[in-house]
Amino acid sequence: MEFVQNLPFISILVSLFAGPVCLLLKGKKAKYVNLFVIISVGIMQLFVLLHALKLKEAYTYSMGHYPAPWGNEIRIGILEASMALFFTIILLLSMLAGIREREKDIDSEKQNLYYVMTNLLLCSLMALVYTNDIFNAYVFVEINTIAACGLIMIREKGRTILAATRYMIMNLLGSGLFLLGICFLYDLTGHLLMSNIKEQVAILNVTGEYHMPLLVAIVLLAVGLAIKSALYPFHSWVPDAYGYSTVSSAAILSSLVSKGYIFLLIKIFYRVVGFDIIASSKVIDVLFVFGVAGMLMGSINAIKEKDIRRMIAFSSVAQIGYIYMGFGLGTVAGMVASVYRIVFHAATKSLLFVAASGLIDASGNDKHITSLKGAGYRNKTAGVAFTVGALSMIGFPLLSGFISKILFAGAAWETDTKMMVTLVALAISTILNAMYFMRTVITIYTPMKTPEVKEKGYAKIKFSEETLKNITLIGFIVLNVLLGVCSEPVVDLIEKGLAMFG
Repeated sequence: MEFVQNLPFISILVSLFAGPVCLLLKGKKAKYVNLFVIISVGIMQLFVLLHALKLKEAYTYSMGHYPAPWGNEIRIGILEASMALFFTIILLLSMLAGIREREKDIDSEKQNLYYVMTNLLLCSLMALVYTNDIFNAYVFVEINTIAACGLIMIREKGRTILAATRYMIMNLLGSGLFLLGICFLYDLTGHLLMSNIKEQVAILNVTGEYHMPLLVAIVLLAVGLAIKSALYPFHSWVPDAYGYSTVSSAAILSSLVSKGYIFLLIKIFYRVVGFDIIASSKVIDVLFVFGVAGMLMGSINAIKEKDIRRMIAFSSVAQIGYIYMGFGLGTVAGMVASVYRIVFHAATKSLLFVAASGLIDASGNDKHITSLKGAGYRNKTAGVAFTVGALSMIGFPLLSGFISKILFAGAAWETDTKMMVTLVALAISTILNAMYFMRTVITIYTPMKTPEVKEKGYAKIKFSEETLKNITLIGFIVLNVLLGVCSEPVVDLIEKGLAMFG
C-alpha cells in the first residue's frame, strides 16, 4: 500500500485530536492550530485526489488489525476526494473571513472552544465523506450536529441560544429517524458495512422478501437526513441559526454542515440501497415534490424578509430544494446536477454571508436591507462580492449558478413525467431569485446624500482596514467564476466520481 492511501484516515485522526489540543490552549494559539490543521488536511486531500485520478478506481482502507465486517473501513474514490478537498477550501476561507468578528463576538476566554468545535466539525465532515460503515456514519453525524450547535450558541446572545435550541430539537428528530432506519437495515441484512448491505438489499429486491420493511428503512434514512439538511418544511431553525450566529458560523453552517448530510444521503442511494432500486421506488417522487416546494417557498420567504442575513438564510432553503429536486428526477443527469449544486451553493453562499457582513459593517452594524443604502460604495469589495454572488444565484452567464441551472434543465429533458414541472419550477424560481437579490443589489448601489451619511454615522471601509476578509472575498469570487467558466472538467469529475461511487 502506498503511503498516500493512509492520508484520508490520517486527516480524520489529525482533525479529531486537534479538538482536545485546542481545548488546552488559549484563543490565539488555538486559532493558529486550527488554521494549520485545516491547511494540512486540505493538502492531504489534494494528494488523495491526485492518487484517485491516477488509479481510476476506488479503494478501501481497513482500520486496525481486523478486516470488515469485524473491523472498520473507509472508501476512497474520485468523488470522495474531490468533495473532501472542496470542503476544506470552503472551511479555510470561511474561517479566515470571520477572524475579526469572532474576536469581537466571542468572549476571549471561550474562543478556544470555537476552534475545538471547528476541528470536530472538520473531522466529522471527512468521516462522512469517506466512511464505508453506516453506523460509523451515524456516530459522526452526531458529532457534526453537536459541533454545529456549539458554533451557533457560542455567541451567547438570546437569539443564538434560541436558534441553537431549535437546531438541536430538529436535528435530534432527524438523527432519531436516521438511527431507526439503520436498525431496520441491520435487522434485514445483518450488516453495517455499506457494500455488504447493498449485496443483501439486491437479493431482497430480486426475491421480493421484506419489501415493505425495506421501503420503510429507506424512507427513515431519507427523511432523517432531509430534516437535518433543512429540506422544506423542516427548515424552521435555519433563519435564526444563520442569521444571528457569527459570520464564520453562518458560512460554515450553510455551506458545509447541511452538505455533509446530503453527501451521506447520496452514498446511501448509491452504495447502501443501490441507485436503480431508489430510482424505481416512490421515495424519489416524494423528494421531488418537497424539493420543488422548497425552491419556491424558500424564495417567497426570502422576498418577505427585511433582514439581509435572514434573507440569505431563506435563500439556502430554496437551494436545498434544488438539490432534492435533482434527486427526485431519478436519473444520473439529475444526480450530477445536484452534486454540482452542492459545490456551487457551498462556494456562493459563503461568499454572500461574508460579503453581507462587510456591507453591515459599513452601515452601522444594521442588518435591515433599507439601511444598506449606498453600502456598495462605502465597502467596495463587499459590494462587488455580494453582486457576484447574487448574480450567480440568479443564474447569470459565466457564473456557476448559470451552469447549475443549465444542468438541471438538461436533466429534466431526460424525464417524461417531471420535465414540465422541473422547467416551470426553474423558471419561477429564477424570477423569484431575481426579485430579492436584485432588490438588495440595487439598494446597496443607491447613493446616499452626504448629510444623510453623516447623520447616520456611516463610514467608508478601506481595503486595508479589513485586508484578510477582502482577500477571502476575492478568493470566493475567483472560485465562483472558475466553477462557471471551467465547469466542464468539474462536471466531468462529478460524472466519473458517481460512476465509481456504486
